[in-house]
Amino acid sequence: MNLHLAEIGTRVTPGAHAVLTIDGAGWHQLGDKLRVPANVTLLHLPPYSPELNPVENVWAYLRGNKLSNRVFDSYEAIVDACCDAWNWLMNQPERVTSIGSREWACVTE
Repeated sequence: MNLHLAEIGTRVTPGAHAVLTIDGAGWHQLGDKLRVPANVTLLHLPPYSPELNPVENVWAYLRGNKLSNRVFDSYEAIVDACCDAWNWLMNQPERVTSIGSREWACVTE
C-alpha cells in the first residue's frame, strides 16, 4: 500500500492535491506504518457501505458474468481467468462507466 500511495503521489500535478477514497480493507489501515504523501489525503468510506465503493460493483459484475460456475484446475488457472475477465472488461470503458456510476453521485450544472 505504501508503494501504491507513493506512486499516486508522484502522479499528482505539481501544486495540486489528490483525495484517495479507500474502504476498510486491512492493507488500507496499516496504522503508523502507512506513509501517505503530503499531496494525498485519504478519505475513508464508512464501514459496510459497498454502495459507496464502485469497484465492489465491478467485482460483482465479473463474478456474475465471467467467473461464476467454473472449476479451476490450479491456482494459475484462477489467476489466468481473473486476468482474462479483467482485461475483457477493461476493453469496454462504457460498461465500466455504467457499472461504476451512480446517478445520485454525478455533479451537474
